[in-house]
Amino acid sequence: MVALSLRTLVPGEVGGSETYARELVRALERRGAHDYRVLEPDAVTARLPRAAALALLAARRPIRAAVVHYPLTVPWPRAAARVVVTLHDVQHVDLPQLFSRAERLYRSVAYDRAARRADRTIVISEFVRARAVERLGLDPERVHVTPLGVDHAALTPGDGPREPFVLYPARPWPHKNHRRLYEALAAIRKARPEIRLVLTGGGRFGAVPDGVEVLGHVPRARLVELLRTASALVFPSLYEGFGLPPLEAMACGCPVACSNRAALPEVVGDAARLFDPDDPAEIAAAVLDVLADPAPWAERGLARAARYSWEETARLTEAVYGLAGA
Repeated sequence: MVALSLRTLVPGEVGGSETYARELVRALERRGAHDYRVLEPDAVTARLPRAAALALLAARRPIRAAVVHYPLTVPWPRAAARVVVTLHDVQHVDLPQLFSRAERLYRSVAYDRAARRADRTIVISEFVRARAVERLGLDPERVHVTPLGVDHAALTPGDGPREPFVLYPARPWPHKNHRRLYEALAAIRKARPEIRLVLTGGGRFGAVPDGVEVLGHVPRARLVELLRTASALVFPSLYEGFGLPPLEAMACGCPVACSNRAALPEVVGDAARLFDPDDPAEIAAAVLDVLADPAPWAERGLARAARYSWEETARLTEAVYGLAGA
């Protein structure tokens, strides 16, 4: 028996890691190499402040299974089993200035110590593996790269024309770098006045410049529609453990201009126009390049996205379960 604990999942709050957890469970169910038990998010604890919720979960009886996997890193509830933890990134170590002291302390326990104590640690890119080994001192023999996947059934190119907007699907967290994107937008609109910037993602964006449309959190179907109709996706993030939105855009035939930081170059390869996310002029130049000649970027993007699937993610994950003792 392999148990997967999603008890710490708060729907709509954790972005790509939530997509990972849900899609991994679905793919494992389709494969069925082991007997699986999924501990779903707790309706009561999901409404509590995080500290109270985790305290309540910790007080519960341990999970009974041969292997327990924590796809969201935090190892709660406790497990009387071999433990597999997925570590999505070490951003709090690499960019500590973006986190409060309390958040850094929490992550040092809930993430760092969990990864060190796990029997096996799954990471989502070679970038995260290298950083986790270097910064957390993990045994490289127990750290396994399992890239994220793309839902190719849902993410396909549209039939209609693309519209004059670029899309950035990201919550307004500091590392998502919206401020420099706003600066770049002025240069983009000077060259292409018809181009708008459309933002999705929950959270408060505050005041935005002219030419920016904030849609906030949108249903998945609406996001796919935007990926199928945007002239380009721009992704100026300063730090990603993987970076799923560029791949999802590529699967929809949407050209991508992307930051050259962290795991992003590893994920997008030569299928995206890379730029320095600290330089608004570079961001603008990259976006204008893909807008001027979108077809080659779209073609390379489709080929790149085809290399990733949730079935492959599940296959690699099951191999780790075997190494852990399932």
